[in-house]
Amino acid sequence: MEVLKGLSLKNSIFTSICFGSLFFYSCYSVERDCKKFHTGSFEFSTLINGEIKTSYFTRTEELEIESYEGKIDSASIRWVNDCECILTKLNPISNQDKRPIQIKILSTEANTYTFEYSLVGKTDNKQRGTIQKTN
Repeated sequence: MEVLKGLSLKNSIFTSICFGSLFFYSCYSVERDCKKFHTGSFEFSTLINGEIKTSYFTRTEELEIESYEGKIDSASIRWVNDCECILTKLNPISNQDKRPIQIKILSTEANTYTFEYSLVGKTDNKQRGTIQKTN
């Protein structure tokens, strides 16, 4: 009988922990207001070879025009859903440039969003970053 009481108490504690964890997990939700980032002007900074580099770009419904270190590049943009899009360079120079880039917005907050990106079909090499909307 004592063994059953001990098991019953352990099961109650385990059940309480599970429900408590589920309650706290369900209260935490990541904000994803992606539509407000479909158009506008943005900046993206990243560390390359120990130096912070910044790229500036403008998005319309159909195009993304980027300025990076004095060079301008453009890509078509196609939204797969509110938080995922595919960028395809309009004037690719190399075979690497011909491959579209898949972007997924993971979370949004005020005027920034965190995203992950990779070449389409190359999900083993995803990168992450944060972009700030400037207008």
